[in-house]
Amino acid sequence: IMGFALPSRWFTLPTKKAEVDAHWLHASRPTKGDWLSKTKAKIKQKSFLNYFSLTFHQLKTFEFHAPLYHIGIKTQDKLEMIMMNKLIEEFPHQLLKALKIGEQVQLRKHTAPIHHILVIGMGGSGIGANFVADFTKDSRMIPMLISKGYETPPFIAENSLVICSSYSGNTEETLTGLSYALSKGAKIVCISSAGRLINLAKEEGLDYIQMPNSEAPPRACLGYSLVQQIFILKHFNQATQEHLEQIKKAAYLIQKEEKSMKIRANRIARFLVGKFPIIYTTERTPSVAVRLRQQLNENAKILCSHHTIPEMNHNELVGWRKQPVKFAVLLLRTKNDYYKNELRAQISKKIISNFTDTLIDVVAKGESLIEQSLYLVNLSDWISWELSKLRQVDSIEVKVIDQLKSELAKVHS
Repeated sequence: IMGFALPSRWFTLPTKKAEVDAHWLHASRPTKGDWLSKTKAKIKQKSFLNYFSLTFHQLKTFEFHAPLYHIGIKTQDKLEMIMMNKLIEEFPHQLLKALKIGEQVQLRKHTAPIHHILVIGMGGSGIGANFVADFTKDSRMIPMLISKGYETPPFIAENSLVICSSYSGNTEETLTGLSYALSKGAKIVCISSAGRLINLAKEEGLDYIQMPNSEAPPRACLGYSLVQQIFILKHFNQATQEHLEQIKKAAYLIQKEEKSMKIRANRIARFLVGKFPIIYTTERTPSVAVRLRQQLNENAKILCSHHTIPEMNHNELVGWRKQPVKFAVLLLRTKNDYYKNELRAQISKKIISNFTDTLIDVVAKGESLIEQSLYLVNLSDWISWELSKLRQVDSIEVKVIDQLKSELAKVHS
């Protein structure tokens, strides 16, 4: 169920005939006497007229039953785009495969007690640490920090557990952090598929976990790095077997919900076309918002922003005024959010709905934090994929990042 704050005036759906060929199958037509007929609400579309079933709720919020549709994209990059959707489909299988890999891992004991954890990783290789920090915050007895840059905290020493995560094994920020951790005598565990990181781990006699090497971009390999980090924390008594069981349950949930999730994703994606997405979530699931932002950046090739409740209530909420930009707000929630954050979310929706036509309330499925978060991860990935199709962009390519790395290489040489 998605809640949309809609104006009383007419509105035009973002889809244009020139962009996609769509065949709409409406689930239900308005009948005489219902709210839609009484208010004579109209939805205009340049190429066709479509009917929606809308049920009135308080505060201009509606229950939206979107029709199913088929989309045909004409693009030279079609094969590349199909590849990304296959990678997204593989996510639950990747989680299960990662569990099998982790079960075979044997780590050596460290000579000193561990007082804190630092994970070094960038982009798609680093986001897994954000989720692990969320998942283990109620079981960890020591702090867990995440470094996403060149500079490693000066307190790293022999009492530090440092996890270096780079899918390619060649991320220079991660390699820089590894060098510093080595100089301080920290306990180091490397996670990679190949490259210099694995080679250095072998040369220095470090523990390492080698993931399957494929042509998939790092952002499509989240399951591997995330699960291995939980196994590493479990080895040091900072995660539990229950965390791993919940990963398995999450994989089964995603498999079960795949069809409905795809439908849900392309409903949402259509409302993002031509708008600037703003993603909100609560302090319970901040990593979910980061993941969706990154996927929209890389897969759909758009800018967007994210923030968390309650922090956004102390600053960003004031910025909601009439703006020249069209915004689409996505509120990602779970049924287990802290009750005061739930209240804050509802009040924030009332305020924000005065300044945007599109406010989408997405509630995760699943029972545990891990199930709910990974459900939202996969849904977010599907949203980014659907939006890439609507925008007719190649969801795989990251040419500008390649360009940046090429320019950096010139400086280093």
